[in-house]
Amino acid sequence: MLVQWLASPLRTRHDLSTLEVVLSGGAKVVPELARQVRPALGCRLANAFGMAEGFVTSTRPDDPDDVVWETVGRPLSPDDEFRIVDEAGQSVGPGEVGELEVRGPYTVRGYYRAPEINREAFTPDGFYRTGDMLRVEARGNLIVAGRKKDLINRGGEKISSEEIENLGERACAFVIARPGERPTLDDITAYLGDRRIARFKFPERLEVVERFPLTSVGKVSKKALREAIARTVRPERGGETAR
Repeated sequence: MLVQWLASPLRTRHDLSTLEVVLSGGAKVVPELARQVRPALGCRLANAFGMAEGFVTSTRPDDPDDVVWETVGRPLSPDDEFRIVDEAGQSVGPGEVGELEVRGPYTVRGYYRAPEINREAFTPDGFYRTGDMLRVEARGNLIVAGRKKDLINRGGEKISSEEIENLGERACAFVIARPGERPTLDDITAYLGDRRIARFKFPERLEVVERFPLTSVGKVSKKALREAIARTVRPERGGETAR
C-alpha cells in the first residue's frame, strides 16, 4: 500500500497536511521505503508487528528515525514476555537471529481442542512458538528477519530471505522493473555489492515480473513465487524438482 501511495500521481493533487501518522503492519517495511514516507507524505511512520495469537510491538512517536525505519519497536504491554531462541530452544546471543517465542496477558494459551497442535506450537512453560525469526538491537527494539521456513541454508550459513527478498535454497530475486527499464542479474549483484552486502547473500537468478502474486490478505505470496520458479526451473533440469 505504501509503495502504491508513494508512486501515485494523485499524491500531489491533494492536501495531505492533516495526515499525521501512517501505521504500517502486516508486512515488513524495508528501510529504503520507510525513509520516503516523511518527505513524500509529510507525516510520521509507525512500524508495528503482531499476530492473531497475540503479542504486538510498535515503534513510539518519540523514537528516532533509525528505530522507526529499521525496527518494529517494543512490546505494547509491560507484561509481555519474549525470548529469541535457536533450533535447540536455547536463547541466542545479543543481536543474533532466532525464533521468537512469546507469552503474555493477551497471548493465547492454546488452540481449542487441539492437543497435538498445542504440543508443537507451545513450549512446556507456555511460550507460543511464533515461527517468526527476529533479533534484538542494542536499544531493545525488535528487528524482523523473516519466517523460519523462509531461511536459506547455504553452506551452513542461515540467510533471511527478507533481507534481499530471496527465495529457495538457491536464491532467486523477483523484481518489478520501472517502466522502460530491464535490469539484469549483473545489475542486481552490482547494486548489492556497492552496499557491502555479503556475496553469499547474492541471488543466483533474476526473474522480472509485472506484478507479485498476493495472498488473500494482500501480502506477497512467497509460496506462489516458489511454485512459479519451480515450474520454470524443472524443464531446464530435465524434470528435476527445483529447490
